[in-house]
Amino acid sequence: MKNFANPSFADRNQHAAEAKKKRLEKFKNAPKLDDAQLAAKRAEREAADKAREARRIERERVKAESEARKAAELAAEAEAALAAEKAAADALVAEAAAKKAERDQRYAARKARNR
Repeated sequence: MKNFANPSFADRNQHAAEAKKKRLEKFKNAPKLDDAQLAAKRAEREAADKAREARRIERERVKAESEARKAAELAAEAEAALAAEKAAADALVAEAAAKKAERDQRYAARKARNR
């Protein structure tokens, strides 16, 4: 009776050689693809590659459009903020001019009373 718990080196070597032969036979006996099948698989892979490339290009186009839209929105917001600041500054200038005119009018009235 063989000792399966402690196989010898020769046993392990023989089992490995047998397994290697079985794998080699399996590979040799595998059905070979003919040229039509290879061409069909190649065409299928190329079609998949082209579809993948088209999807990538579409994603990039959508991303570029989105970035352009965001940039335009930011520019519009910046322009609106600048216009608001300019309007606020104009309001301050107008208020200061109105106060100056009122002050000048009071000064002129005081000068007229004193003469």
